[in-house]
Amino acid sequence: MTLVLFLGVLFVAILAGLPVAFALLLSSMALMVQLGTFSPDILAQGLINGVDSFPLLAIPFFLVAGEVMSKGGLSERIVRLAMTLVGHRRGGLGYVAVLTAIVLAGLSGSAVADAAALVSILYPMMRNAGYPEGRSLGLLASGGIIAPIIPPSLPLILIGVAGNISIAKLFMAGIAPGLMMGVTLMVVWTLLMRKEDIETLPKASGAERLAALKDGVWALLLPVIIIGGIRSGVFTPTEAAVVAAVYAIVVSALVYRTLTFPLLFEVLLAAGRATAMVMFLVGAAMVAAWLITVAQLPQQLATLLQPLIDSPRLLMLVIMLIVLAVGMVMDLSPTILILVPLLMPVVKMAGIDPVYFGLMFVMNCSIGLLTPPVGTVLNVICGVGKVPLSVAVRGISPFLAAYVALLSLFIIFPELITVPAKFLGG
Repeated sequence: MTLVLFLGVLFVAILAGLPVAFALLLSSMALMVQLGTFSPDILAQGLINGVDSFPLLAIPFFLVAGEVMSKGGLSERIVRLAMTLVGHRRGGLGYVAVLTAIVLAGLSGSAVADAAALVSILYPMMRNAGYPEGRSLGLLASGGIIAPIIPPSLPLILIGVAGNISIAKLFMAGIAPGLMMGVTLMVVWTLLMRKEDIETLPKASGAERLAALKDGVWALLLPVIIIGGIRSGVFTPTEAAVVAAVYAIVVSALVYRTLTFPLLFEVLLAAGRATAMVMFLVGAAMVAAWLITVAQLPQQLATLLQPLIDSPRLLMLVIMLIVLAVGMVMDLSPTILILVPLLMPVVKMAGIDPVYFGLMFVMNCSIGLLTPPVGTVLNVICGVGKVPLSVAVRGISPFLAAYVALLSLFIIFPELITVPAKFLGG
């Protein structure tokens, strides 16, 4: 009854149009009334304690780094480098998009920011070159959702905090599946382009490639510094965020000379607004998570899933189907903050690796960013590319199917994630 009350109030509030953070607080109050412990003081204290977390400091700094990368001209340099490497191949702009998406994922950690950058830069070029409109948008959007998987990733930080999972281990574990997502997109794009008669770009000379590499090397060094620093133990993921923000500002201002004081003010303002929204959501979710524990909702859920506890793969399949369904109607961050505190105790009972579960959860939620009606990335690419939603949905479908197939492969063979994670994590 308590579980039904919490979820019922939550989803009714969301369907009524209430912001997710307020819906979480409302469902928390319903739980407190049910438990006979209602107190405004507890709510206020829970909100403060919920955001009083050192790992969460990484969020504003990574947001600053991502904004600087986007507005400081680093994205264009990455595209130019990828163009010189694979732009001459059949369907070359598609491969440029995937390579750029992988590199940008290591710079910003935001699916929406990466998808918007890819569409604004590459979509006009693909359209003018005669590439199918829907397929081009589908590829660019699908490339954008690699960002939540490859470090630095804001969703991985959130799931690390919500599920009490090592963020450093999540970061290291995200590299291999993120690269596999990129390879999957390239395979699907190759199959789609076999019958397309599209003019290829001239092959870049060695001098042009070298010039593009020299121009983009400063941007390429950022993911190397972040991953290398965390892997070697030089700094924590939170400290890595500070390094990333400072590095991005210094490179954009002093090396590329594209970051002015007015632009820096815009960057900090945008990052501050985004941080405020995320932190309020996290605070509300932590209040709900505490009450979920007090009300013993995970134990109730475990009772429902008891028949699957002894079969980890079947349990993962059921959980992933639930998350996929929820992800179609709810954004990534709320899905993480609402479901992870409920599911993590069940996952641990079944003996499932929390890092593996965290990566699978984020990948599943990222796929939800491409699905209507809520799909944030889907709506962003339609707005930036100025195309109808129906065109984008048709274009995304083959890449969406490929991602679901890859997710299924990870359920059948968890070692595809756990083995590289252990190797990279030392």
